[in-house]
Amino acid sequence: MIEGGREPSSPVVEDPSTAPWPSFGRALAVTLAVTVVVTVIARAVPGELANLGVAGAFLGATWWLVLGHDTPVIRAYGLSLGGLLEPERIEPRRMVRTLVVALGLTALLALVCFPPFALGYAKLWASGRPFVWRVPPDWPDRVAGQVLVIALPEEAFFRGYLQSALDGRLGARFRIFGAEVGLGWLLSAALFAVGHVLTVPDPARLAVFFPALAFGWLRARTGGIGASLAFHAACNLFSSWLALAYGLRAR
Repeated sequence: MIEGGREPSSPVVEDPSTAPWPSFGRALAVTLAVTVVVTVIARAVPGELANLGVAGAFLGATWWLVLGHDTPVIRAYGLSLGGLLEPERIEPRRMVRTLVVALGLTALLALVCFPPFALGYAKLWASGRPFVWRVPPDWPDRVAGQVLVIALPEEAFFRGYLQSALDGRLGARFRIFGAEVGLGWLLSAALFAVGHVLTVPDPARLAVFFPALAFGWLRARTGGIGASLAFHAACNLFSSWLALAYGLRAR
């Protein structure tokens, strides 16, 4: 219904039927190609430039595959970020709603997941080391780096493009805590973990499969990557803070 000549503001509903989903084989082939590029960059480029190069590869691929299209496609892939990444005029209230939901779910999952993770970290990786509360002086830079250079590019590609494409093609098979998920949820988490091991050869990095399941659940539950982006960054920051507190090198 239109009141006063304007359509009232309402939440944006992601509509998977509006997206031209790629075939299962094409989605996997694209992911393999991007993973190879990212692996080469991570191993060949020195220092912090490698992180920027990897971020650029993920964001460039996501732009080519999704963000260069029109608004219905961007929304179907969950890449709107409250309208920030859409070509239309930004609606501040919509962006605020998206931000509040993302931060609220991040806080809730952090309360559930971080305490047992901290206990496990202390026993498995920091056994016998004293815990010293430390706040890094460059924490604003760390937060910005995790959000913009790590979480945003990875979530845009793996949860925005890959999980959406696979679930759009294969369908969501089951429901977990209110989220419709399917094979794409599991495969995107597995490929996310494999990519982490290829860039830094360490079998322990396969463990990111489990937080990736949480990221994928958030993408399915909210219809976008805002909450998964926020929780992804929070997980990385919490892990690096624990390493700092125990005098270890962040994994």
